[in-house]
Amino acid sequence: MKNKIPCATKNISFIVCLISLFLFGSCVTTPKEFTPSRAAKIAVVLGAGASKGFAHIGVLKVLESHKVPVHIVVGTSVGSFVGSLYAYGYSPYELQTIALGIQKNDIADYIIPDNGFIKGEKLENFVNLRVKYTPMEKFKIPFYAVATNIQNGEEMIFGRGNPGKAVRASCSLPGIFNPVLIGDKYYVDGGVVNPLAADVARRFGADVVIAVDISSSVETAPPKATVDTIMQAVDIMYNKMASLNLKHSDIVIRPKVGHIGSSDFSKRHEAIMEGEKAATEAMPAINQIMEKLRREGRLPH
Repeated sequence: MKNKIPCATKNISFIVCLISLFLFGSCVTTPKEFTPSRAAKIAVVLGAGASKGFAHIGVLKVLESHKVPVHIVVGTSVGSFVGSLYAYGYSPYELQTIALGIQKNDIADYIIPDNGFIKGEKLENFVNLRVKYTPMEKFKIPFYAVATNIQNGEEMIFGRGNPGKAVRASCSLPGIFNPVLIGDKYYVDGGVVNPLAADVARRFGADVVIAVDISSSVETAPPKATVDTIMQAVDIMYNKMASLNLKHSDIVIRPKVGHIGSSDFSKRHEAIMEGEKAATEAMPAINQIMEKLRREGRLPH
């Protein structure tokens, strides 16, 4: 009796193989051969850094010119500003046009200092007008803005609803912007807890994370005004905290924008160019990852 069990198993396998040959033209032994490889998701994570954030546009220009697909966009602070417009559907070249034309008064509604120097409504309206009041869940690319609950210190990820409000919350530097009330909670800049949110991209399903770190070098000149002092202190905080999440990134792009002051709009074109340079240097490593995914059938050729 002991010898009959393996024999019976062989007979069943032979019959299954014959049926498979008849129905499919090949002998199928496992279901895995019929399961296509899961498509890879590539995320771009745009970090915090105020005016240095114009560099994000240069990075996006290079990624697009090299046909790097982007399936998820995560942004903190200025990264959420650039990221929201890109995820909505603006090309990097259109973003460059917007960036070079924008003035401080277009996004900054200065007020008598109370809980900040800037109210933030202009920034919210600026974003909403340009995305035509489209809710985030209907953007061309899934987009997530990182903010901080100022009442309990918890990270908050906005991925649905009012994009202008989410970006305003993510950009609301404590001491500069008024905190933003959403629901019954007050929110401030996401950089307080997560200036380079590569881990957030992983949480939302990214297989490959390209992070853009604009906080890796800090301005060395002494600050000359209250706002400059606050911004430089924030830059130092970003710089220290961003390193904590680098382990979640596959590629880290670091534009050399340390010489650009956080509130300096005059060097926006220079920041864009630095973004292009840094991204171009990173392209061989990015292409290597993409080629591997193509060989695995996880990215189209």
